[in-house]
Amino acid sequence: MSFSHVLVILLISIGIVFLPSIGLFKMFIKAGAPGWKAFIPFYNTWVMLEIARKKKHWFFWQFIPIAGWFISLAILVEFVKTFGKFKLYQHALTVVAAPLYFIKIGYSKTDKFIGPDAAKKHKKSSVREWIDAAVFAVVAATLIRTFIFEAYVIPTPSMEKTLLVNDFLFVSKTAYGPRIPNTPLAMPFVHHTMPITGTKSYVEWIKLPYVRWFESPVKRNDVVVFNFPVGDTVINRDEYQSAITYYDKVRELGREQVLRNSDEFPLVVRPVDKRENFIKRCVAIPGDTVEIRDAVVFVNGQQGDIPPYGEMEYYVETNGQQLDPEVMKEEYNVDRDKGELYRDGSTNRYLMTLTFDAKDRMMKSGIFKKIEQAQLRPMQVFPYDNIHHWTVDNFGPVIVPSRGMTLSITPENYSIYERVIRVYENNDLQMKDGQIFINGQPASSYTFKMNYYWMMGDNRHNSADSRFWGFVPEDHVVGKASLIWFSWEKGPRWKRLFRKIK
Repeated sequence: MSFSHVLVILLISIGIVFLPSIGLFKMFIKAGAPGWKAFIPFYNTWVMLEIARKKKHWFFWQFIPIAGWFISLAILVEFVKTFGKFKLYQHALTVVAAPLYFIKIGYSKTDKFIGPDAAKKHKKSSVREWIDAAVFAVVAATLIRTFIFEAYVIPTPSMEKTLLVNDFLFVSKTAYGPRIPNTPLAMPFVHHTMPITGTKSYVEWIKLPYVRWFESPVKRNDVVVFNFPVGDTVINRDEYQSAITYYDKVRELGREQVLRNSDEFPLVVRPVDKRENFIKRCVAIPGDTVEIRDAVVFVNGQQGDIPPYGEMEYYVETNGQQLDPEVMKEEYNVDRDKGELYRDGSTNRYLMTLTFDAKDRMMKSGIFKKIEQAQLRPMQVFPYDNIHHWTVDNFGPVIVPSRGMTLSITPENYSIYERVIRVYENNDLQMKDGQIFINGQPASSYTFKMNYYWMMGDNRHNSADSRFWGFVPEDHVVGKASLIWFSWEKGPRWKRLFRKIK
């Protein structure tokens, strides 16, 4: 975590306790304390605790990163009770508008200091007790979800057989350091869209820069949850979203055509932390050179680790035996009901989705005559230009940028790093007559500000991943998938419960 990040958090902490000072000046005088003490950040909260006769350890809890903000607000609420403010809306005003609300209390002739003894005599109604308990539960759960761990459910088969559709995971936010929300003013427990109404679940009145506390790098082969990198602009209809991206449509129809047809293609722009969550395996880390040859991943010239349950499609020819679907499912984890087993025209040839382990065991069984990798139909892949004629199974080599790395930027690799330089790192980038300009200046190289990662699904022939949209910036990383806590398919998958993710 950089000094600038620490400074941002510190300034917010100071602002919470200093901005109400004008009103606190008069409130302190009404309470019999010197008014000047209101203008000393944090010392003023010590004085508030003394006036309200609350435990002094509250003062020290304020200095816990992030969580301390809520402690400071709680001290303000306890202090305002000594002025007879017990109603829910009064406490809400204290939390969201203390600088103005305290001026009203401090300079009002009707608002009197009643003291801590009178404040303690106030009894809450049973309804108010429930409301306060609910608010506390929501705040606590939101803090845990934001900074410690979050539940996540697998929506697609891109990580099979490592992770199955309807596996419920715990995602550790502490593995790489908790990320501070870019949009902190949001509805709890809702990602980006309100249910029923379909409206945004957040407002952008306050936008914080990228900050990650106690930063730790993503490791090669980690299973990572991250915000969809090309999910910044979304066609806001169910059939599009992240399935067919805005950029897919722009490549198909042209930008002007998409923008002109706003009824057919309604657009929504989302900040980083409100983009769709994706889950993939990190196959290359900052500074690595990644390449795919005949569907095999190579990192820095060496074959990468093979995922324990990774799978691809193969054509399998038997020696004439008929295959029993139940045996195939039991012995080789090939499920016909999921479309993993098709007869390919002849009695002896099948199209199967196999894990690498199942393929090796089939070859050794003696039942199968031939197993060959299926060739996917031609499709466009990143970086969508006329220079790099790459495919899903033969891709690269590509250098994954790291923070502080300087790379030559040429017409040949311009399309590879264009989005990184322009969108993720907020530069003006143009190429005119073969000359590259960054922020209006001719440039032949660029030094990257962030780390980037190369993510791929373990289901290599059925995964939308970095082969289609490029690098994942560090500020998009949400956390590490750590544990399957529940799994469901027509009933609980008991064997998958509490399984550690590898």
